[in-house]
Amino acid sequence: MKRRINVNKVKFNKLIIAFVLLFFVVVATRLTVLALSSEIDGINMKEFVSNRNTRKKTNYAKRGNIYDSSGNILAQTVNSYTVIAYLSETRSEGFKTPQHVIDKEKTAKELSPIIGMSEEAILLLLNRNAYQVELGPGGRDITELKKEQIEKLNLPGISFTASYKRYYQNDDFASYILGYVVTKESGELVGEMGIEAYYNDMLKGEDGFTIYQQDVNGYKIPNTREEVKESKDGVDIYLTIDSNIQFFAEKYTKEAYENYDPEWAITVVADAKTGKILASTSYPSFNPNIKNMTNYLNPLVSFSFEPGSTMKTFTYMAAMEKKVYDGNDTFESGSIKIGENEIFDWKPDGFGTITYDEGFLLSSNVGISYLTKNYFTAEELKKYFEKFGFGSKTGIELPGELSGTLNFKYPVEIANAGFGQGITITPIQMIQALTTIANDGVMLKPYIVDKILDYNNEIVYQGQREEIGQVVSKNTTDQIKDLLYDVIYNDLYYSTGALYKMEGYDLIGKTGTAQYVDESTGKYYFDTLHYIRSFAGIFPKDDPEVIIYVALKRPYDSSQGLKTIVRGLVKDISNYRGIYNPSLNNEASSYVIGNYLNKDVDKVKSELEKNFENIVIIGDGEKVIDQYPKENNILKTTEKIYLLTNGENLTIPDFNNWSKKEIIIYSNLSNINIEIEGTGFVYEQSIESGTKIKKDDIISVKMKDNMDE
Repeated sequence: MKRRINVNKVKFNKLIIAFVLLFFVVVATRLTVLALSSEIDGINMKEFVSNRNTRKKTNYAKRGNIYDSSGNILAQTVNSYTVIAYLSETRSEGFKTPQHVIDKEKTAKELSPIIGMSEEAILLLLNRNAYQVELGPGGRDITELKKEQIEKLNLPGISFTASYKRYYQNDDFASYILGYVVTKESGELVGEMGIEAYYNDMLKGEDGFTIYQQDVNGYKIPNTREEVKESKDGVDIYLTIDSNIQFFAEKYTKEAYENYDPEWAITVVADAKTGKILASTSYPSFNPNIKNMTNYLNPLVSFSFEPGSTMKTFTYMAAMEKKVYDGNDTFESGSIKIGENEIFDWKPDGFGTITYDEGFLLSSNVGISYLTKNYFTAEELKKYFEKFGFGSKTGIELPGELSGTLNFKYPVEIANAGFGQGITITPIQMIQALTTIANDGVMLKPYIVDKILDYNNEIVYQGQREEIGQVVSKNTTDQIKDLLYDVIYNDLYYSTGALYKMEGYDLIGKTGTAQYVDESTGKYYFDTLHYIRSFAGIFPKDDPEVIIYVALKRPYDSSQGLKTIVRGLVKDISNYRGIYNPSLNNEASSYVIGNYLNKDVDKVKSELEKNFENIVIIGDGEKVIDQYPKENNILKTTEKIYLLTNGENLTIPDFNNWSKKEIIIYSNLSNINIEIEGTGFVYEQSIESGTKIKKDDIISVKMKDNMDE
């Protein structure tokens, strides 16, 4: 029987064969294209393969240091470590000695006192089911010294990861000027506030990189091409801050803040001849190492407030410059009607009929009101204030500077502006305006950066005296200096500056008392407490060298807080810079420091021991190459004198009972890194006295407030 063929089945089989052949043709064609083409789907195949085997490693730049005017480090980048505990037994596979934590109880017990965590807290971390853990918070950001202490314990499974942190050697010293840094997730240090923020891009430097070929295990392939871009470290910035004057400012401002309980206190010191900021501090302060700030604004440039009667200085100068001022003219003090408003003196029943010169010494609001009413329109007075720099930013090298406000229009507002109400200024503006008086009418721009050095140690910026222009005539500044002198050195019963009279120091200045607004009502406070008290001063009168401005908001005692700061500052700065009358300083317990540089150490020591109890010799050299305090400073017989010699060998002294300031002075002179724990006075040091050390050694000292405990 003839077999019957299924035609449909044959056709289907042929279709399958054709499809398979077509598939192989497509695949073969695609493979050919892939094999021969340099670019597929827009991707360069050679670069793609190369990138899979290429590694790019970042070479991080080191953030630059910040120094004071003498080259003492204020901010630097140091190594920081985090303690790591490896918990998994797999970590030890292939090793002869254990590479993971074996005895958890012992590990916790020995680490506890070093990293400041309880044994129980450490054990909780060590008992986790994890390959590794960080021993935080105590084990984070530890110092090189603590790392070495932990390494000496030889604890299995304990290791470290390295990073950088910013370290401020003097804690809250000039903290609002320096600012602080934060560490990003990438490890980058970024400046916030102060110099750290303003110069962040220059301080952080420029990262480099290394590009190389790696094998499947991640190791570099020998003899392959390598591309390297070196990193460039950040610049070093030298400030105009004089650490000695900064210490004075910090000391007296803190004393006033603690004793008279103001809401805040601000002190600024400037060089009258150049515009350099020599010191700037405010309280409450903060420590940039721990970032315990309560205020994120720098008071020097970012606090704007009504100046009060210090502004009368510039209103009087405007009248003198306009040639409408006659100090012998008289007016009736007490009160004055301006439209529907009445302005009173601080002594409501007044001082009787007085001259305008006397009105300045007595800080009469009524005298100012007559001047503005008779001789100035709002526009005219505003232009004079603007010439003194009010209402505009000074341009100092700090972020967040405010311009203040000069908003006055109506007659009563003009009068109020004349004695510093209804307008606002910043402390740095007041400093700038005062340079006009100190420089025969020429106003100087204040600055705080002395110089900037790049990674090659070459100067890329040099700060210098910058004249803004001749604001008023020398005749005007001579007149106002005489009045400012008489504010302090006169016999008037109600003189506002009598508290600052110090024979031999030749201080001139003006006090200020300004009401401020109650934020809840939008109206001024009217009581005896809610005022901003201030003092603007210059010394010495005839050849000005120093400008100071101090302001306190709502101090408990209206005058004693200012007195504490101003008198203390003037005396210490005068003694330090030799601006004093020697005949007034012949106390048996104090002596003037001489210049001992390049002199024989033994002879200097022998001479000093006749008057001083504590002579600290640093190094074993024969010649003195540096000293503290500097020449012409006046020192009590109980205070320490430090002499740095040209010898290389350093022997550690007994730091017992030394203060923090004394430790910092020693550290700066000797260039020895000393880590300070606690406050008060030294009771323990990590290296015994009499031990010879190298300059790269690290010492730690512990302090407490009560040495008898």
